[in-house]
Amino acid sequence: MTPLIQGHDIPYLPRGVRLQGDRVRGIRVLQAPERAMQLDQIGEAILSELDGARSMATIIADLAARYHAPPEQIAGDVRDFLTGLIERRMVFVRDAS
Repeated sequence: MTPLIQGHDIPYLPRGVRLQGDRVRGIRVLQAPERAMQLDQIGEAILSELDGARSMATIIADLAARYHAPPEQIAGDVRDFLTGLIERRMVFVRDAS
């Protein structure tokens, strides 16, 4: 089975999906039409990197440098998290090649 996201792909939040702060609860949520997802610190860190311009490989490298973690470990976490959101149509992917 082919992974839903490759290193050269550019993940982005589609129209109508956004990161938003919930001031009452003091948390960040990912909001989409008729649904919302509460984010933990890892999810927030990953989604805050999605700017629609940088590739998956660049995002992984930036997160690995920021958190002083092995890129292969970060890659697995990011890929698993984003795959779930792609399946729910809360993140889209554009091929950069």
